[in-house]
Amino acid sequence: MFKRQNPSTPEHSRNLAADGGALSMSHNDSRSFFNLSQLVLSAGQIKPSPALKHSKITYFEVEIVDVQSKKQICIVDKVPPASTLFDVKHKFHKACPQWYPSRVGLQLERNGPFLKDSVSIQSLAVSSIVTLYFTDLGQQVGWTTFFLTEYTGPLLIYLLFYIRLSTIYDQVESRKNFRHPVVHLACFCHCLHYIRHLLETLFVHKFSEGHTPLKNMIKGCAFYWGFTSWIAYYINHPRYTPPSFGLKQVSYAALVFLMCEAGNHFINVALAHQTNSGNRTCFPSPTYNPFTWLFLLVSCPNYTYEAGSWISFTVMTQTLPVGIFAFLMVIQMSLWAQKKHKLYLKKFYPEVRRKAAMIPIIF
Repeated sequence: MFKRQNPSTPEHSRNLAADGGALSMSHNDSRSFFNLSQLVLSAGQIKPSPALKHSKITYFEVEIVDVQSKKQICIVDKVPPASTLFDVKHKFHKACPQWYPSRVGLQLERNGPFLKDSVSIQSLAVSSIVTLYFTDLGQQVGWTTFFLTEYTGPLLIYLLFYIRLSTIYDQVESRKNFRHPVVHLACFCHCLHYIRHLLETLFVHKFSEGHTPLKNMIKGCAFYWGFTSWIAYYINHPRYTPPSFGLKQVSYAALVFLMCEAGNHFINVALAHQTNSGNRTCFPSPTYNPFTWLFLLVSCPNYTYEAGSWISFTVMTQTLPVGIFAFLMVIQMSLWAQKKHKLYLKKFYPEVRRKAAMIPIIF
């Protein structure tokens, strides 16, 4: 007979224990799930946690370093990518009030050029930290103030000599000597020249990056005011000698002077119109106005007309001070014309390559 197996053997007990444990765990899981369900139902619908919004804007830090000592002056933080150098200068001014924006010169390299205010920070950035070198440009004045001061002085100074103040000339000698007509004509032409400059400064020219060091204005005023005093003293002197060829020399020279003044004005208006219209893709072309036809020969006809004005004024008055002033003006304007001509060659090479800078063939 077969022997009946005892259910209470150790192996069987282990199996039952395992089955019982599994059942017990399953029962506990069911209770946990039931309790969690009750908690959810009592608490309401579970709201998902709001997702974190990551900003896509990357801010820059601008480190301002002294160009001489290489020491850090300050750090302008949280600069948006769209900010310009002008915005950075304003923030720098808040941190260092003694340096207002027009006085601050910033360079990307120590020996590099000064950066324009319109340059964006993003175009300069290689990393999140931008290092710029600071130079104190000194006390600044606006370009409008600069030219108004420079041109108002000669206008008033010449008139003081023209009325022959007693502190300048001997009154007895002034009454005796008759004034030649060229003296009155010279006063008219000289005043017309500087009045034109003043009106164009106010209503024609548009100045960008609008400041220049105060020392430049002092040097310009010393040059113009000093020469005007010397010129006016000789022309309005009671012993002034009229030109050698008389009225014919005066008339032809005055006519050339007036033509040069008109040409200078129309050229400045044409250049200002091109700037205001935003059309800088091509070099200014001549119009129906014959005074603008000089664009066919030279790239800077305004300097050509300016030189012509002073040369004709020299012939008209036939005085040494005017001749020296005209000579210096021609040299200075030829240098300005050469500099501007090089810029035109880079921008408008096909249109400018056959033109001279100021005077055909010579410059």
